[in-house]
Amino acid sequence: MSLCAMLDSPHTYSSALGAPGFLAGTFLFDPLTGKAEWSDGLFNLHGYQRGEVVPTLELLMSHKHPEDRPRTMEILAQVFREGGHFCIYHRIIDAQGHVRRVLTAGNAQLGPSGTVVLEGSTIDLTSTLRRETEQAARDAVAGANATRGVINQARGILMGRLLLSSDAAFKLLVSCSSMTNVKVAILASHLVRAADTDEGPEAMDEFIRVLQACDQAAVKRALDQQ
Repeated sequence: MSLCAMLDSPHTYSSALGAPGFLAGTFLFDPLTGKAEWSDGLFNLHGYQRGEVVPTLELLMSHKHPEDRPRTMEILAQVFREGGHFCIYHRIIDAQGHVRRVLTAGNAQLGPSGTVVLEGSTIDLTSTLRRETEQAARDAVAGANATRGVINQARGILMGRLLLSSDAAFKLLVSCSSMTNVKVAILASHLVRAADTDEGPEAMDEFIRVLQACDQAAVKRALDQQ
């Protein structure tokens, strides 16, 4: 495969980022001649513009995070010897000192005289991972707030029907949860839904009696009837 043609950078899409996509680039390297070619995207990913530096395997490896470089070099050495595909999730440090989390995948093709060319792509997952982590954190907070709200509603129902204090109502939920091995949030959610059914107070009071009895079989029957 000739290394004369200038490489194109991949078209990209990230479900977390949407339209902007992410940085990505392609590379070719001939270990016999030492010649390398990078796409514009790979230059940009490493913090350069085309023409600022000469693309080499050594330059590529110099940007690997020190903790990830040894294993990356081991894998590349293996495909240089044996050929085949490789896929490496690792960190690089660009020319401006920014740490990027990237995925590099490629293929080493073996010819009669050994490995003839190494080709592959590197994609920058930094923004995607950050966005997904932030969304997961927001979802966790939202879920915790929703659960807290349901438990507070159930506690209020118990306070009103049994004339309990807030702490006593919560302890009733916790005690039943512990004895029946059913999460507090599930018991609270069922009680709130029972209060909102057509049966109204009857269904609610029946489930309250189940909570007070803390009978695992009775709780299971009540939840199964939901």
